[in-house]
Parts: sequence; structure tokens; C-alpha cells
Amino acid sequence: MSIQNVMVIGAGQMGSGIAQVCAQAGLTVKLNDMKQEAYERGIGTITKNLSRNVEKGRMTEEEKTAVLGRITPSLDLKDAHDVDIVIEAAVENMAIKHSIFKTLDEVAPKHAILATNTSSLPITEIAAVTNRPEQVIGMHFMNPVPVMKLVEIIRGLATSDEVYKKVEEMTLQLSKTPVEVNDFPGFVANRILMPMINEAIFTLQEGVATKEAIDDIMKLGMNHPMGPLQLADFIGLDTCLYIMEVLHEGFGDSKYRPSPLLRQYVKAGWLGKKTGRGFYDYT
Repeated sequence: MSIQNVMVIGAGQMGSGIAQVCAQAGLTVKLNDMKQEAYERGIGTITKNLSRNVEKGRMTEEEKTAVLGRITPSLDLKDAHDVDIVIEAAVENMAIKHSIFKTLDEVAPKHAILATNTSSLPITEIAAVTNRPEQVIGMHFMNPVPVMKLVEIIRGLATSDEVYKKVEEMTLQLSKTPVEVNDFPGFVANRILMPMINEAIFTLQEGVATKEAIDDIMKLGMNHPMGPLQLADFIGLDTCLYIMEVLHEGFGDSKYRPSPLLRQYVKAGWLGKKTGRGFYDYT
């Protein structure tokens, strides 16, 4: 079976990006969200991205129209009845993912692969609520999806070699670089990245240096394209806190304890760029 028909669940920043790269690769895509306005925002983002590509000469207006023509809206998970793979990109909440995957297991074809774009939650635990754990896998795309090349492909305890191979082939078809990872908290990307961001927040909290100094040191001294505090603002401080809590709970190691300053900012509603204020002011 070759993968031709895709459903992407969640029309937010990640989901719309995944839908875009799938459609650009010639796949037929159903972009699913609970609300019509969320879908419209998502397709608006995709249209804007494609228009920018046309302006820069990366694609023609005809190619843009063809890509958009391969994406159709979906407001019901039952629309997964004829797809080859579902890529879930909903909120990072295990209860919500369990609910989605239970439904998908009932409505998706028996051959369909059920993938999740989770950045830190256990694939094995998500797969356990289905009757096809061997067909459940992690596909962790990086943000922004149309630009970033990496996809962490995470095997659950039961994920079959055949399913891994199909997802690896699909990832290459999307012009992405697949990297195989086993199912441990945070996988690789966030297990390394988030403690670095958390340590930068501790460094700020303890008054070692200003936020600008911390970011400049990592940019100019370590050749990072963006400082860790600015990057945290772009990721979302609530997301950073959630992943640190997953790491702390998953490993039971105090080195993963979230910074109190991070908790304080999240409680204040200072979540970063998306709320206009985090470590920096975006108003």
C-alpha cells in the first residue's frame, strides 16, 4: 500500500504546516478541526505561505492553485473512513489524544496508519487505547513545518517495521529528513532542547545575566540562530512548561524540574509571542 490519502487533525500552526507539505508532495489531504473558523485560519495560513512562494519564484500560480485544490475541509473525525494515514496535531494533552485515537481506531480503515505529531507524550501510551498498536507511530515535525527539514519518527513499543518503513518513505516524499527515535520522554529534540531553555530561565531567575545577555551569549558564542529565551517565547512558555513536566514525571530526575520563574510567567498569562508578552514584549 502506498500512502495517497491523508487526514491531518488540527488546523493550527503545526497542523496547517503538515497539511501544506503533504499537499505540495501531491497527496490528497483532509484538514480536520472541530471548528470551521479554525479551519479557515489554517487554510488562510497555507494560502499566505504559498503566495509568498509564488512571489519569490519558488512555484507558479498554477502550482499554488493545484496544491490548495488537494486540501479539503473536515469537521468530523468520521471523515477518516477512507484515508491511508492520519496525522494528529491536536493540543498536547493525553486525555484529548486518547479520545481522538479511540475514535480513529473505530472509523479509519483497517490498513490506516495512525500517527501523532506529539512533541513529548509517549507513543506507546497513545497506541494502547487502540486495537492496532502496531500501526501507531510518532511523526514529530519541527516548526515551522514548511521550512524545517527534520521529522523525528518515534516507534512505540508495538510499532511494526512495516509501518515504520512506510512512514519513513512518506517523510522522504515530503522532502523531509526522517530520523528514527525510540519512545522515551521528550524523544531526542525536546529532551535536549527543553532542559537548555529551562537552564537559561534559571540563569535569568538567579540574576546571573540579563535576558539579552543570555541570548547573545548563546547566539554569538554557540552559533545558535536564536537565543534560548527568545526561542522559548516563540515556542510558547506554556508548551515549554508542559514538556518539562513530562520530562520530570517521566524520568523522576530533579534535573528536569521546571524553573519557578517559568511557572510564574505561565500563571501570569505571559506565554510568549502568541500573547504579546513573555521574556520579551511583542506588543
